Amino acid sequence: MNYILFDGPSRDNLLPFTFTRPVADIRIGILTLREKWEKLLKTKTSTKTEEYLSGKWPLILENENIFINSSIVATKGIAEKLKTIKTNEKLVYGDNVVAYFQKGTSDVDLSELKEIHLNEEPLRVANTWDIFSKNGKAIELDFELLTAGRDSQPIDSSNFIKSEENIFIEEGAFVENASLNASEGPIYIGKGATIMEGSLIRGPFALCEGAMVKLGAKIYGPTTIGPNCKAGGEINNSVLFQNSNKGHDGFLGNSVLGEWCNIGADSNNSNLKNNYADVRLWNYNTENFAKTGLQFCGLIMGDHSKCGINTMFNTGTVVGVSANIFGSGFPRNFIPGFSWGGSGGTSTYKLEKVLETAQLVMQRKGVELTGEDRKILQYVFDYSSKWRRD
Repeated sequence: MNYILFDGPSRDNLLPFTFTRPVADIRIGILTLREKWEKLLKTKTSTKTEEYLSGKWPLILENENIFINSSIVATKGIAEKLKTIKTNEKLVYGDNVVAYFQKGTSDVDLSELKEIHLNEEPLRVANTWDIFSKNGKAIELDFELLTAGRDSQPIDSSNFIKSEENIFIEEGAFVENASLNASEGPIYIGKGATIMEGSLIRGPFALCEGAMVKLGAKIYGPTTIGPNCKAGGEINNSVLFQNSNKGHDGFLGNSVLGEWCNIGADSNNSNLKNNYADVRLWNYNTENFAKTGLQFCGLIMGDHSKCGINTMFNTGTVVGVSANIFGSGFPRNFIPGFSWGGSGGTSTYKLEKVLETAQLVMQRKGVELTGEDRKILQYVFDYSSKWRRD
């Protein structure tokens, strides 16, 4: 069977992250949404996404295809249910299409398909804030998926350990003189990852392959530090996708950083309003501020964005793709992509300068800025111009 992950209606509510990737490549828990499906289905997937992204993530159709809603977090139960879907059928939960069967290359009319109902409500990433607010459950699911039937590497005796049965260390990871408390949730440490001495870690926590926690960091779960990221200072209930750095002192809480982001030393975000009211976040689709229903909500930062030292972010700040924020005071709580500046005002961060910096940043980690990457950033630059003020 050929499996295809489609963006679905959640895409617009997951901007700015879905400006530069399909929904399937959002990280929540230990793995991305795609990696979860591929591991459970034991096969590779392709993607049905926006046209400007399809050069990097092409759609591959075969004679028999099952399309899966990318926003649904994969579980063994749903994966088994998918294998029973037949022609002219769709798997649903409430009003949400979880998956559907398509024969050949002709699109199907979903309204005409027979409904097969999923009995248990799936975990779903429908909004940007779901990425951190549902991260604890996602870590638990991934921990079970990745560690079942396997033994952890030995934990060095120099560490303080609580609930060792909930801690799993992959081959090549280095952890010494740290505190690992897994009594509130599992702790997963990926291949070649490093936790430096003096770090205090409370689960649920995931440190992915090649990532690093720096000296004396304080990290509260549920938190995910994605592959090849660096984490330092104080971090609470946050997700760093991949290749991003928050390596110095300062606070990051109830937040999500995309890929190739950098947080300057001693930068902080607020995650609670002074009046304790629920937080609203900028929504790109409605061009207004959406109710999150959350009292704690911090920083949402798109790919390639950065901030200078001592930057301060208000509660519920959304930063677009490739913004460069610096200076004193609090910048606006919506910073459009390709903005340059801070509380005193912003100008457009020129695309040629963005590409030049992106190439240098990516080269440092042995990654090429491809022609497709350049096309995507060009598209997002043009699309986001309506929100910039020059």
